[in-house]
Amino acid sequence: MQSQVSSGHVASYYAASANAGPQRPALSGDVECDVCVVGAGFTGISAALHLAERGHRVVVLESVAIGFGASGRNGGQIVNSYSRDMDVIEKQNGADTARALGAMAFEGNQIIRQRIEKYQIDCDLKEGNLFAACNKKQWEGLKEQKALWERYGHQQLELLEGKEVRREIGSERYVGALVDHSGGHLHPLNLVLGQAAALEALGGKIFEHSPVTQVEHGEPVTLHTPKGRVTAQRVVMAGNAYMQGLLPKLEQKSMPCGTQIITTEPLSSELAARLLPQDKAVEDCNYLLDYYRLTADNRLLYGGGVNYGGQQSASIEAAIRSKMLTTFPELGDVRVDYAWSGNFLLTLNRLPQFGRINSNVYYAQGYSGHGVTCSHLAGKLVAETISGEEARFEAFAQISHLPMPGGRLLRVPLSAMGAWFYAMRDRLAV
Repeated sequence: MQSQVSSGHVASYYAASANAGPQRPALSGDVECDVCVVGAGFTGISAALHLAERGHRVVVLESVAIGFGASGRNGGQIVNSYSRDMDVIEKQNGADTARALGAMAFEGNQIIRQRIEKYQIDCDLKEGNLFAACNKKQWEGLKEQKALWERYGHQQLELLEGKEVRREIGSERYVGALVDHSGGHLHPLNLVLGQAAALEALGGKIFEHSPVTQVEHGEPVTLHTPKGRVTAQRVVMAGNAYMQGLLPKLEQKSMPCGTQIITTEPLSSELAARLLPQDKAVEDCNYLLDYYRLTADNRLLYGGGVNYGGQQSASIEAAIRSKMLTTFPELGDVRVDYAWSGNFLLTLNRLPQFGRINSNVYYAQGYSGHGVTCSHLAGKLVAETISGEEARFEAFAQISHLPMPGGRLLRVPLSAMGAWFYAMRDRLAV
């Protein structure tokens, strides 16, 4: 099992290298506000900060610690668009929805950079990411992706074929790659901690170790924690995969999934430069993809795999180390210093779930593995709709979401069977 560090975070490279900051108190007594945000991850803190900038009185309730969930445990990659691209969105939801979502598909990374610059957040931002093709079918798919993104106005893309890939990745594993020069990578926990500090500087209040135990719907809404209550005119539910029990109807339409990450000991400058010469982040094009990057202190951070239902592997290092060595065999003697897992929320159509309950409880969740950028967009859209600018939020909210097949009992084995099928397709390149 993973251990906890003193702040409440899972023991990880991110927790070990987090910027120093205060530990926030638990809620005690009664508090009133304009908007109460439940969850202090990317979605919640992004929404709260945008709302505070617009003059709203904001309170954030976090069950453990800021960035405790996926926001403080992910791969740290700034990847554009959504878990389903615009061609699939258009096929499933129509041209109007595709145009609306396409106009926002590259905004999340801009929001992140604006936040870093405006609030001087120290989070090890580096530029660029790659999508790497393991076979010719995936290579053809990358060429189609480039053309598709360019149709929606994204021009900062470059294709690399064959030996050109070695300019970016010191591995023989790939036949081609698509470079997104507007992408990047960073320390995600420090990013959310920096935004939380910015929120507090604007008067927002954050209470850690304050799980919401009951929501009394009405006008206003009352939220109960073990030692206090918040009365709010509006509420934003932003717990994502860690919201179990508070939105039961939505739980039928999503499923927590776990991913695992390891981080090596610091590598020599020479070895790091051989692995990733331009220091960009990488994810491959497999259905169960691998992703990796160098940290600020030259560790290789490598993640991959999916555990449906959010269960943890018996040995994270064993599960991921073999993947790392497939890509970089020369790391066989390199020590792994950190291994951890975290849950993201998967939807059936792989598109995020935005919406409202009654007239004053909003939710945004289910980014299906593309949460770093889309969560920051979600926070901005929630703030817009609460402030009376509803069109962009509604473009997501009108998308239909079906229940996960098999219900609560069978959704995990059925999803795992589907993943096995697609993993076999990746291996056979069919």
